[in-house]
Amino acid sequence: EVEIKEIENVFNLPEKYKPVQEHLNKALKLYSDRENPDYENSIKESISAVESLVKIVLGEKGTLGQLIKKLPIEEPLKKGFSNLYGWTSAENGIRHGKTNNTQKSHEAEARYMLITCSAFINYVISKIEL
Repeated sequence: EVEIKEIENVFNLPEKYKPVQEHLNKALKLYSDRENPDYENSIKESISAVESLVKIVLGEKGTLGQLIKKLPIEEPLKKGFSNLYGWTSAENGIRHGKTNNTQKSHEAEARYMLITCSAFINYVISKIEL
């Protein structure tokens, strides 16, 4: 129930966060396709939603890895999301073209990223709009 609410909250954000919602909507569709789920691309879209959020909040261009350092939140949280971004961006990571060594993603990882990225988005917005 709480996990669903975190995802739903993203879709109730103000219009300026529309790019965030679009990425998360794609992530949700890719994850929940019962016939042909695409977990790798769901993960990419989830982390892209966070990247879009950070760009909007800071009003700057760049990657999540570059910009998260400037986000006005606690350092351990920045580090944690920087590490998640690093996991998706690693040499054999999900965000790169496939090779024989590319990580395989499963439902559990896609679900984790969808929920965690949604919760992080809601957290950041609640912190900056206090």
